Amino acid sequence: MCGIVGYIGGQNAAPILLEGLTRLEYRGYDSAGIAVLGAKNTAQVHRVVGRVRNLAAALPKRLTGKVGIGHTRWATHGPASEANAHPHTSEDGRISVVHNGIIDNADTLRAQLADAGVALTSETDTEVLAHLIARAKAETLEDAVVEAVSRITGTYAIAVTDTAHPDRLVIARNGSPLIIGVGEREMFVASDLAALVRHTSQVAHLDDGEFATVFATGYRTFTVDESDTTKPATEIDIDAEDLDLGGYPHYMAKEIQEQPESVERIIRGRLDDRFGVARLDGLNLTPRELRGFSRVKILGCGSAYYVGQIGATMIEELARIPADAEAASEFRYRNPIIEADTLYIAVSQSGETIDTAFAVEEIKRKGGRVVGLVNVVGSTIARACDGGVYLHAGPEIAVASTKALTNMAVGFALIALSLGRVRDLSNADGQRIIDAIRALPGQIKSILDFEPEIAEHAKTVAAAKSLFFVGRVRGYPVAREGAQKFKEISYRHAEAYQTSELKHGPLALIDESLPTVAVVPSDELTGRNLAAVQQIKARGGAVLAVTHAGVDFGELDVPRIVVPKTEPELDPILLTIPLQLLAYHAALTLGYDIDKPRNLAKSVTVE
Repeated sequence: MCGIVGYIGGQNAAPILLEGLTRLEYRGYDSAGIAVLGAKNTAQVHRVVGRVRNLAAALPKRLTGKVGIGHTRWATHGPASEANAHPHTSEDGRISVVHNGIIDNADTLRAQLADAGVALTSETDTEVLAHLIARAKAETLEDAVVEAVSRITGTYAIAVTDTAHPDRLVIARNGSPLIIGVGEREMFVASDLAALVRHTSQVAHLDDGEFATVFATGYRTFTVDESDTTKPATEIDIDAEDLDLGGYPHYMAKEIQEQPESVERIIRGRLDDRFGVARLDGLNLTPRELRGFSRVKILGCGSAYYVGQIGATMIEELARIPADAEAASEFRYRNPIIEADTLYIAVSQSGETIDTAFAVEEIKRKGGRVVGLVNVVGSTIARACDGGVYLHAGPEIAVASTKALTNMAVGFALIALSLGRVRDLSNADGQRIIDAIRALPGQIKSILDFEPEIAEHAKTVAAAKSLFFVGRVRGYPVAREGAQKFKEISYRHAEAYQTSELKHGPLALIDESLPTVAVVPSDELTGRNLAAVQQIKARGGAVLAVTHAGVDFGELDVPRIVVPKTEPELDPILLTIPLQLLAYHAALTLGYDIDKPRNLAKSVTVE
């Protein structure tokens, strides 16, 4: 993986490909390249290690051609090198291919091609596709692509050019997103909407197992047996300006500051004061169906998994039914028991996280009911689920999720409220939660106003090579998410523990070089949390507390980040915000590339 762009039309392709690749830089990558069909139907291929700007600098001044494909690569097979960068070409130079995904049987196919006399020039799995397409016994490019992909196992989104057919691109998808953008006598292909928004607002999403031929004047979608599929273009609602920095130094800084507005968007029109309930028509579940569930299972990866733990606690507290969260990446491999009376919730910012998408497939294959909590309309998970709640966080560019994460937590509060009100949660309690949800944007704004103070704390903790993040019950997933953010962008070892588990082993590591970020809310466990802080201090450990006003630390000398108090069930939403700022300013202090952390990608579309 990571980013695909394609163009066919009346304009020079190279500038459009470069702009699209630049807009996909946020996804994370290590090399970049383009292939443009020239005037004499030759493939002009240029590849570099490093950033898209390096590719732009390396291109010849006169690179003309109106058909082309481009790619940013995040290494899966072979290190970052020019030879391993995409596009990959056939021996005769006729076929050029870009590919997201992983070909599981690549080693077998590489061996077969080598035995047939093909001189392989890279270590990648993708190169086999170029050779398989070129060697296919087919009359058309479409047939050759179908024949080639029928020989591979794994996941793919591919775009193919052929010097023998300069009037078309052929694309295919299985398990990795691919989108067609419709213009005026020009067409676009991309793995992400961000690459298209400056050129068109009309897009068509390919489904798994689907192919398309893209001409300058239109497109045809079809299946492996060449049957046409009806895939109309739909309007997308993304403003190109939303994808710009807007004067901020980093996208992460911008997205942290956008949270009051993003929370306003997710709750707009969804709070019913009369009945003390949330309006979530997108779930496609009647009150009777909601009441019929006796368990909730939440599935996500990384930060989405941790916010799923926050959501599970909310659901148990407000609806009083068992709920838990699980890493979607492990779910289908343990042959899970899918129960008819369990509501499954898939959580993903992009809606394209492949582990979560596979978990959704497993649930549906076994007859389960699954709804989505995603940010991208028309995404794979959104389309696969039986219903869901769109986050309305707006485009999120930084790899480390902030505003989408917060909107996920608010989305879980709305789901918990809906489940609670069809059970034993009273109207008065429902109104209590509604009032608290409605107050969240203003409270988040008040936390953001303390950014300079949080930045000073960040300078202190950034000096440590390793940190603990600790919390209990509601605070534990907050600690897990805080540690995740810190390690993602500051490259410091950060480990989260349940505060109660410190005495069962981790206290052995406490000394003056290992600080602890302690989540200490004002709740029924405040005393226990303070006792743990005392134990850390007694062993020479430094503590930074994220806490509420009124929590009495007594004689303990503990620096504090004070967060506004909301209803206990919603406290984790606000307690998470300062940990985002702490991670951001630690990375800023250390001088790292905050929006593009090493080895990571925004949308994880390979296993």
